[in-house]
Amino acid sequence: MKKADPVERFIAQLAALSRPRVFNPWADHDQVNDFGPQAPAIRRDHLRRYLVERLGRARVLLVAEAAGYQGAKFSGIAMTSERQLVASGEIGSDFFDGPRRRTSREAVRPAGFTEPTATIVWGKMREAGLAGRDWVNWNTFAWHPQGADALRNRTPTPEEFRAGLAALQAFLALFPKVPVVAVGEKARGVLAELAVPVVAAVRHPANGGATAFREGMEKFLG
Repeated sequence: MKKADPVERFIAQLAALSRPRVFNPWADHDQVNDFGPQAPAIRRDHLRRYLVERLGRARVLLVAEAAGYQGAKFSGIAMTSERQLVASGEIGSDFFDGPRRRTSREAVRPAGFTEPTATIVWGKMREAGLAGRDWVNWNTFAWHPQGADALRNRTPTPEEFRAGLAALQAFLALFPKVPVVAVGEKARGVLAELAVPVVAAVRHPANGGATAFREGMEKFLG
C-alpha cells in the first residue's frame, strides 16, 4: 500500500509534537474525557484513512486555524466531529471506508461531541455537490490549543503557529498543486507567511461567521 507511506510519516510527525497547554489528538490520552488509552490510536487510524482516500483525488484544500475540542480532539480529523463519524445515516461513507468510532467517554457526552464548524463545513460542501473525497479539511495549527480546561478552545500563540509550520508544509506536500482556500484570517496569515498561494480566503464559520462562510464558498465554487 505505497500510497500510505507518506501519510504514515506525516501522522508520525503530528504525533511527535508535545507542548504545554496543547492536546495532541494522535498521541495524547485525555484520562478524563477519552474512553480509554487506545483513543489516540483510533484517531491516528481515522486520519490515516481519511488522508489516503483523498490522495490524488482532492480538488481543494480547506485550511482553517486549529483543532477544536468538539471536532478533531476526538475525531482526529479537522473540522469533523465524532458524532458525524458515527452517525453513518447522516453522511455515510463520505468520510472514509471502514469502521468509524467515537473516542470520548459516553458519560461526558452521551451522543458524542458535535462541532458547529464541522456541521457547517460538511453541509456546505455537500450542498455544493462535492463528494466527500473531493476536498480535504485541515488546520494551520493541527493540534488542539486548550483553553482554561481540556474542553475549551483558544487561539494558538504566534510561537505555536511557528511550531506547527513544518507539519503544515508536510500536509501541503501530500496534495501538490491542489488549490488552497484559507478559512479565517488566522489561516490566511499563516499561509501568507509560508508564501502559499490561496485561491480564496473566506470567513471562518465559528462565532457568527456561518453565513459569510457559505457565501464565500459559493463565490469560490461557483
